[in-house]
Amino acid sequence: MKHEKIDAVEVCKELEDLLAPRLKLSVLDRAVYSHLLRHSRFEGKLRLRFSILWLAHNLGITARRARESVRRLVDQEVLRLVERSNIGHVVEVRLPGEVPAARDGRTATGSRAKLQGEVNLDELDFMRTPALRRSIHAREHGVCFYCLRRTPRRAHCLDHVVPLAQSGSNSYRNLVSCCLSCNSRKSDLPAADFLRQLFREGRLSAKDLSARLLAVQALAAGKLRPQVFSGENAGSDRGKEVRKLRPGGLSVGLSSNLAADGRARRPALE
Repeated sequence: MKHEKIDAVEVCKELEDLLAPRLKLSVLDRAVYSHLLRHSRFEGKLRLRFSILWLAHNLGITARRARESVRRLVDQEVLRLVERSNIGHVVEVRLPGEVPAARDGRTATGSRAKLQGEVNLDELDFMRTPALRRSIHAREHGVCFYCLRRTPRRAHCLDHVVPLAQSGSNSYRNLVSCCLSCNSRKSDLPAADFLRQLFREGRLSAKDLSARLLAVQALAAGKLRPQVFSGENAGSDRGKEVRKLRPGGLSVGLSSNLAADGRARRPALE
């Protein structure tokens, strides 16, 4: 398929004048995006297969910094991840004018005119859309709600604290992000009983157990609110869309990601 010829000068202007300011792209993220753009759209290709090591080598940075930058660009929808495997990534590299946040006039942290306060979270079914499900995962910052292990995105799932079979709901007050192991082992156990079981097995310390039990109470009380902002008619039954803020913009009443001393953990990168 023949792609429309790209005006590189105009694209660079849109990057500096439109995309970078709106998304608050760092110097590193601009460099990574420009490099991927150079090897994809400027070459007439919509998609690009590359490895993190290749990207890091070409830009003279560490693989860790390259990986983090790619993740940020994917989260901000500058890149669309098509495939990820041991041999590399396949991404669709969007032009600045094709990025939803730039096209719609949103900022990196969402529309200032439609913030969380205008969305009644208690009326939302958080299993209904991928965006709402991701907002629950983002609230836990990549850590299992129960055992506090760092959980890669491909190895986590959502769990109903009160099972559906026991009249549990799809509310944010009843959904947590957890590892596959905890999801399977908890089954229909009450959350508090399962946490005590983890403590008896030595997977949680006494302080961890206390913090987790408090987190369960905070969850039920509505204090662990995922950050979302509404699209048009958000929250109604007529095809409305609710989009989550990116993890960098999260503001949670009481983090479910608590360390043993009750302070918020900062989980390590994958």
